[in-house]
Amino acid sequence: MIRTRLATAHLKRTFRQLYGFTQSTPKTMFLDPAWDRSVPIWPGMVAMKTVGEQATLINATGAPYGFIGHYIGGDGIDELLEVGLNAMAVWVLAPDAEFEVLSPAFDDSLGTWTEVGDGTEKLIYAQTTGATRGKLVPAGTAGASALPIARLLKVNSPSKITIGGLR
Repeated sequence: MIRTRLATAHLKRTFRQLYGFTQSTPKTMFLDPAWDRSVPIWPGMVAMKTVGEQATLINATGAPYGFIGHYIGGDGIDELLEVGLNAMAVWVLAPDAEFEVLSPAFDDSLGTWTEVGDGTEKLIYAQTTGATRGKLVPAGTAGASALPIARLLKVNSPSKITIGGLR
């Protein structure tokens, strides 16, 4: 549930579990105090682990760790500030986990979100720089992480994809 004001009551969480009750783990992490909130975060954007149980939005020096489960500035909602806690969920997917990801948690402006269709897997990476930092991007995108974070299972629409955990 999103705790929000009436003006934003129409919003949907941008990262939604399809098969995940036993296939994924929402790890309790803490937003790294060094995070300056310079990029709005939507649920489903990629986190990297820093020290201990701290995580932040991925950058060019980090490796993908999991998916942030909260709004931290996205759509003008900051769930952590509003409740006064720094605790957040970071979803780590097992190979059989499946989640729907809505734009803007993935970069829908690229126009290259297509299913392979021949039985091979299409890996998904995280953008590590610029205004789209933390968003999911297809392989070969400039500024993408060196390591994949998930597999593309389905392109539902131009603003929704289904992803699965890595094998």
